[in-house]
Amino acid sequence: MDKILEGLVSSSHPLPLKRVIVRRVVESAETPLSQAQCRAMFALSTRLVLQGPDPFQRQVGRQVLEAYGRYHRDEFEAFFNRGLVLGLLQRGYGELSNRDPAILDYIQAGLRLIMSCPSVLELFELLQVEALRLVCERPPPPLCARLCQLLSDFPQCLPRGRKLSLAFCQQLVRSIAHFQSQGSREAELRLYVSQVTQVSGLLRSVWKAEPDTLLPSLQELFAVISAADTSFEPSVALASLVQHIPLQMITVLIRSLTTDPNVKDASMTQALCRMIDWLSWPLAQHVETWVIALLKGLAAVQKFTILIDVTLLKIELVFNRLWFPLVRPGALAVLAHMLLSFQHSPEAFHLIVPHVVGLVDYFKRDGLPSSTAFLMQLTDLIHCMMYHYSGFPELYEPILEAIKDLPKPTEEKIKLILSQSAWTSQSNSLPSYLSRLSGKSETGKTGLINLGNTCYMNSVIQALFMATDFRRHVLSLNLNGCNSLMRKLQHLFAFLAHTQREAYAPRIFFEASRPPWFTPRSQQDCSEYLRFLLDRLHEEERTLKVLSSAKSSESIMNEESQTQEAVQKAQVFAEAPCKRSEERTLIEKMFGGKLKTTICCLNCKSMSQKEEAFTDLSLAFCPPTSLENVGPKCMEHSEVKDDYMMQSNTLAPSAAGKTPLNCLEVNGGCDTVMNEGTIKEFSPESNSENTTNSELNKIQDDGDMCQKLGGKNTLAVTDLLNYFLAPEILSGDNKYYCEKCASLQNAEKTMQIIEEPEYLILTLLRFSYDPKCHIRRKILDNVSLPLLLELPVKRATSPLAVVAGGWSVGAELSDIGENIAKKLKPSGADEVTCPQLVPYVLSSVVVHSGVSSESGHYYSYARNVTGSGPSGLCNPSTAFSLVSPQDKLLTEESPCTVIENELDTEMPREWFLFNDSRVTFTSFQSVQKITSRFPKDTAYVLFYKKQNSTCGFNTNSANGLWVNGDPPLQKDLMDAITKDNKLYLQVRQ
Repeated sequence: MDKILEGLVSSSHPLPLKRVIVRRVVESAETPLSQAQCRAMFALSTRLVLQGPDPFQRQVGRQVLEAYGRYHRDEFEAFFNRGLVLGLLQRGYGELSNRDPAILDYIQAGLRLIMSCPSVLELFELLQVEALRLVCERPPPPLCARLCQLLSDFPQCLPRGRKLSLAFCQQLVRSIAHFQSQGSREAELRLYVSQVTQVSGLLRSVWKAEPDTLLPSLQELFAVISAADTSFEPSVALASLVQHIPLQMITVLIRSLTTDPNVKDASMTQALCRMIDWLSWPLAQHVETWVIALLKGLAAVQKFTILIDVTLLKIELVFNRLWFPLVRPGALAVLAHMLLSFQHSPEAFHLIVPHVVGLVDYFKRDGLPSSTAFLMQLTDLIHCMMYHYSGFPELYEPILEAIKDLPKPTEEKIKLILSQSAWTSQSNSLPSYLSRLSGKSETGKTGLINLGNTCYMNSVIQALFMATDFRRHVLSLNLNGCNSLMRKLQHLFAFLAHTQREAYAPRIFFEASRPPWFTPRSQQDCSEYLRFLLDRLHEEERTLKVLSSAKSSESIMNEESQTQEAVQKAQVFAEAPCKRSEERTLIEKMFGGKLKTTICCLNCKSMSQKEEAFTDLSLAFCPPTSLENVGPKCMEHSEVKDDYMMQSNTLAPSAAGKTPLNCLEVNGGCDTVMNEGTIKEFSPESNSENTTNSELNKIQDDGDMCQKLGGKNTLAVTDLLNYFLAPEILSGDNKYYCEKCASLQNAEKTMQIIEEPEYLILTLLRFSYDPKCHIRRKILDNVSLPLLLELPVKRATSPLAVVAGGWSVGAELSDIGENIAKKLKPSGADEVTCPQLVPYVLSSVVVHSGVSSESGHYYSYARNVTGSGPSGLCNPSTAFSLVSPQDKLLTEESPCTVIENELDTEMPREWFLFNDSRVTFTSFQSVQKITSRFPKDTAYVLFYKKQNSTCGFNTNSANGLWVNGDPPLQKDLMDAITKDNKLYLQVRQ
């Protein structure tokens, strides 16, 4: 068989024939062979694997080796012995060098075949020694990466014992320092980066398994980069190690370096310069964190000479890194710190001035959301520098011209930034630095560190945290001993409220709350995340309540308690909405409302009704004017179903008794195009057929209304809400099947909010599917956000009331068409619903910056709003009403506008901007003008808080233990925060 194989691979047969013969050779591996035959076959296949002149022969060798080794394991164990492996590692194979990665490939394949054999232990011991020898010989990246791959797959081959393990880590660090890329093409660079990543990943695994090796490895790293030997320049690949160093070690390590008398200034300068060079490494994480920490540490011990030398030497290199998107965030952070701390002379700033205009123009042309965000930050930085070093008009004039259309920071903001950043403002000891680990900003609020495209989570969490009543309920829960998601949310809220740090890293909560279909480190839809989060919290609490109820099922309620419970349930609809059954979950109490959908057959006037719970309402935009010929209340085709489907997040009980949160198509699955136009009137006395035709004949008029609405410069949230609640005619392909008529009929569908939530969440459906390009495009229309609005809630006079008969629907339209007042009146009978305008005040706004749902950035505006409003200025009579008389429709001089201005004038610092780690004061005017100033930044998710609510906490009933209105924390949670704050404050002293 070995002769057949040898003759085959050296023959001139066609390749397909060779493959057939090879397949037969492999299939014959089960045939019994003598030891000599097996050995000959193993020797031949080994030669093909290691010395095959072409990929086909090497592949044949691997297939034959694996097949015969598997079926003749004892013979292969005897062949693949210590002598063979040692010879391969030390002498190679024939003309093949022992430093060829193919040697390690072959050894790894052999180890897989004898893993269950006793002799494998002897080979493990051999490889432990040989692995250390190999890294001491400074293997090139391909060989070192292949060795690390073998050691990762077979950790039994790693050097054992503290001494050998430590030596291995230190030598591996030095090996990385000798790495150099062998090419400049993109494919070659990608391969090089992947090889370096493989090596650094093994080091991380060793550090994690044996923590005692970490600190000596870092000492070795510093020794390498601080060496003054000019004949050897350490590789920037060392930057790959930084991401694996725990950030918690920054304080200890930087203090040790900056206060060690044995570290000379020249060595420190060399090390710092090389760390700044690491900003060029494309996949490095936290490099800027360590660089800035070292810069601050040197300032704290007044090593200003080093800082001046390094800044002047490296400032241009750091600036040039801004051209490269992969390393831009880190480079900008380091550049900002260098410039803002170097305040004794304009020399450093003037080194980069000639390059500013070119970079600004590049960012403008690029147009990506990320480039726009960086341009804003760069512009703020440049304004600060020109303000501080005024008097150079000839230098600054080109820059001022380039950034004239960009927002300029206020003088107060510039002064604040400059006063906090100078070297002279640093304390005499090392300040902690973990993602801008200065103390809390003047806002007193805590940011959330972006863990890698987690801004969608950060913006939602901050909006929920600023929902005051919800936050207080969460913090007041007794969840000791519970490892639920609610417990993790309580932990996160507690740290946001009480930590002394400027920004908190929500890693535990992120891992627990991330939907399983969300790809880590990729941008996601914040609205989808919010729905998933609320659903998880809701289902979790219901499950816990069921389990708790099962445990106490043996205790029987007495007759009096049963009667009392029945009375309470009967009064649910009559009492204030917050006084609901204790069986409701916290999510239902805070965010749950109810919608009633009514469908009236236009032929027989019979009605069907359905009530469904919701936690948020998704508001669609009015369809394009090209659809004006399609009725706004009637849709006979389905071209725009995906684009304009309106939905709400529901809390509807399922047949199995669960209460899942899912998307409800509020149009009942029909493809409708509605507008905010007038609601036509049906006369119950007229013939039903004539009535239907009359209504359908008015479609064109309503289409004109849609066109008028679509042509408005700025929509308001109330427009979208009215559009959401507008009646709809089901006709054409969407006809309603009437059971009474036993046929498909034209019908009118209406929706009413019959129970309002404490917090009204509105999602603006900005992402529509483009069937031509097969992508989700973003609707960039500006939407005006009313500070106050009144929500029409139509509660039934009795929870058992059934609406019978037909409806007469009246409508009023203002002359300017800005808002539509709708009045729904029952026909023939006394009114059985009680329309009520429930006042709401804007609490939070989550903004999406970008042009698609798969990219961009999220941040949020928010303020503290309780049941009685932020300052008691909310007057329902002047609120923005959805259903109001014609004389109260919103105009430019409406009372609502006046109230909003008064609120914002009297409380200029009540609004906060949460942008990941950064939290700043802002104003309601900034919220309103965000899209006009930045066209790609649009309001996406809105939180409104119901006013005059009795569901808020009584903060005077907690024996004075409440902090800023929040309830006292559980002891274990408070202890954890106190411990972290003490540690933080200790390193700042």
